[in-house]
Amino acid sequence: MPSVFITGASGGLGRGLALHYAKEGWTVFAAARRKEELSKLEQEAAGIVPVPLDVQNSEALVAAIHDAEERSGGALDMIIANAGIGQPTPARKIDWRVVKQILDVNVGAACVTIAAALPKMVERNAGHIVAVSSLAAFRGMPGNGTYCASKAALHIWMESMRVDLRKTNVKATTIYPGFVKTGLTAKNKFPMPFLMELDDAIQVMAKGLKRGAKTIAFPLPMAALTRTLGAIPSSIYEPLAGRVRMF
Repeated sequence: MPSVFITGASGGLGRGLALHYAKEGWTVFAAARRKEELSKLEQEAAGIVPVPLDVQNSEALVAAIHDAEERSGGALDMIIANAGIGQPTPARKIDWRVVKQILDVNVGAACVTIAAALPKMVERNAGHIVAVSSLAAFRGMPGNGTYCASKAALHIWMESMRVDLRKTNVKATTIYPGFVKTGLTAKNKFPMPFLMELDDAIQVMAKGLKRGAKTIAFPLPMAALTRTLGAIPSSIYEPLAGRVRMF
């Protein structure tokens, strides 16, 4: 029976992926802080193993991953670094505590999650590492510099992982979601173009992961828009972006 360890599994994309793989017959180690939500998740599908933890506690995170490896016969088949947080950090009203927390979760914890599972996968010469970045990784959006930077860092880190793993059978996938209907996006007070239903997003991700895609970006219109923005020179982009009110 294949196994997957997923962080941020108590809601949104992580929860959706946990249910998908459990229904596919995988053993799913679902990690998150909210114990009550994990208990509900466990009751929805067989094969889900709740792992209550805060990903900011690196020692507890690594210990949980190693425990999951042992329970999976020595190594995990897949690990998905999905846990992430977002909050505006406008330069004129910035709070260093918020900046640190976003970077700790979105970059530090995500990289630790994958780094903890990689040695066993490399040793076995099999496995799949997955990181959930964002389409926000490709430009500095107004008022959300820390979130964009955190996802950009994960994007580059995963690119390096793919380079290093080229001559192995360990796959590496970076996922770049746009706006998806989750508890996180429900808090947004600004327009969210091409907002996608959660079930549709899960299907896109699952299909991409099954075929071993290196990158998965969705929805397609938003991904295309992001690529267009990425091609605009900073001398043009920055004055235009400065006129946009995100919150």
